[in-house]
This record gives sequence, C-alpha cells and structure tokens, in this order.
Amino acid sequence: MKILLLDKNHPLITEQLSAKGFLFEEDFTSAYEDVLKKIGHYDGIIIRSRIPIDQNFLEHAKNLKFIARVGAGMENIDVEFAKKSGIQLISSPEGNRDSVAEHVLGMLLILMHRLFISSQEVKNGIWKREENRGDEILGKTVGLIGYGNMGKAVAKRFSGFGCKVIFHDILPDIGDEFATQVSLDTLKKEADILSIHLPITKETHYIIDEKFIAEMAKDFYFINTARGKNVKTNDLVKALKSGKVKGAALDVLEFEKASFENLDTENDDLQFLLQSEKVIVTPHIAGWTVQSKQKLAQVIVDKILAQFSGH
Repeated sequence: MKILLLDKNHPLITEQLSAKGFLFEEDFTSAYEDVLKKIGHYDGIIIRSRIPIDQNFLEHAKNLKFIARVGAGMENIDVEFAKKSGIQLISSPEGNRDSVAEHVLGMLLILMHRLFISSQEVKNGIWKREENRGDEILGKTVGLIGYGNMGKAVAKRFSGFGCKVIFHDILPDIGDEFATQVSLDTLKKEADILSIHLPITKETHYIIDEKFIAEMAKDFYFINTARGKNVKTNDLVKALKSGKVKGAALDVLEFEKASFENLDTENDDLQFLLQSEKVIVTPHIAGWTVQSKQKLAQVIVDKILAQFSGH
C-alpha cells in the first residue's frame, strides 16, 4: 500500500509500517491544489490538520482506502462523504488522553491557587498573601461534558482530590468508578467546576453560550481543552466580567486557524482573555507532550496494521 504523509509526525510511523511493506511519500509543504493532482495514486494518507480533507479532495482520491488522523478530532475531514466512499477513518484519542488530563488539572490548580499570578508578583518584589488566598478542589463538584477518552482520563485524575465527579454524555450507561452519569440539567445544578471534552459538530458548536452559562446554578470555574468553537467567546467574557464564571482555563480558542497553528483574528474579547487575571490561556498544547507524540503515532500504527496488514 502506498501512503502519503501530509504532516510531520513521530518517525516510528514510517519505521514500523515500512518494515511491514508499506510504501511512503512525504509531502509537508504542498498546497491543497497541488496535493489534489497526485492524491489518486495513494491507498492511504496520514494527517494532522494542515490540509482539509473535504468532498472535493475525496473525489480526487480514487484509490484511497483509509485516512489516519494523528490526534482525536476529525472535523478537518468530511466524515460522512468518506464513509459513503468506503474509506476507513482512523484516529488516536487514546494517545493523548493522559496528556490532556494532566493539563486540565495543571491549569485548574494554577487558576484556583493563583500560582502564576503570585509567582510573577514575588519575582517583581511584590509579597501579597491575603490577596492570593487560594480556592480548593476538595469538596467541590466537577462536571464533565463528554465522557470519551479525554473525559474518562480527566475523571480518573480528579478521583484523588476528594471531590465529586459527574458527567453528561449522549451515550447512555457509561458511568464508572470515577464519575457518575447525570442529566445535563443535574450537571448545571450541581457543578462548581465545568470541563468540556467534546468534538466540534453542529450540536456542539457554541454549546457554551449565554443561555448555558445562565442555567448554571452556581458561579463556576470553566475549563476548555476541546475545541475553541465549542464556546461563544463573547458570552464567556461577559460571564467572567460579571463573576458568574469565576475563572477560565482555555487551551483552545474560537479564533484559532483551522490548522490550530496560530490565531487568525484580534478583537476586544480576545484581548480581555489575554489580559485578565481570571484567565489562563495556553496554545492548544493540552495533548502535546513528549510522551503523547509517541503514543499518538503508535496507536495509529497499531490500528493501520490491525486493518490493513494483509494488503
């Protein structure tokens, strides 16, 4: 099978698959139109986010048997058309779930205990104790929306903090020893901390908006390591200003480019997030560790071999 690599990934992908007889071509720079001209020659592609795999792309990919995304989200792919075309879709959310879970806890602890703020103050000769009094996770209720690979890994990490963990998911009966499944109304009533772990779909686009925030019974901390467009930023900013959202830890932003490599806009809402002491922002790196780079690649290799090793 001939495979086209459209993004740089861990070298174990080519090393292990080449050893099993797969053939590779790397193209990390060609634009969309140039890739179209040759995509018909390949049986598989391995991607991250650089090239959109839309219907037009797939119509040119006459021999394509699989698309492997090194990561979790598939929003860069026309999934429905790919399935209709008989193309196997492979992703690797198992590979970076532990990285995401640690990032959630890290951002939340920094936010609630004012670690970054107080450290910067001390480094600048400012010694404030009462103003930097922290807030504990112990005794709080953590609400997760989405209980797939990421949500489950996050719940497991929270289990040692003496808090109650609840979640809402569209799939029924998937609770475990780390979290209890509840209705969305119950989650909104009980949660002190809200963390979302959702793909971006028509149903989840702007799921966190003014109405949702208003329906939360308590003032709450908010964490987003999923997708920026799950959240209507302007409504989040209003809630931060009013105090309804006590603090926000954001690894993803509504204003990211489709490739997640940079921001594509500047506006007052973004500037507020970047300047507010109530907000922590990181550059879409929750799933981005030394270990996850290798694990993401290994999951992809294992899944390709499981399905196509005899071809």
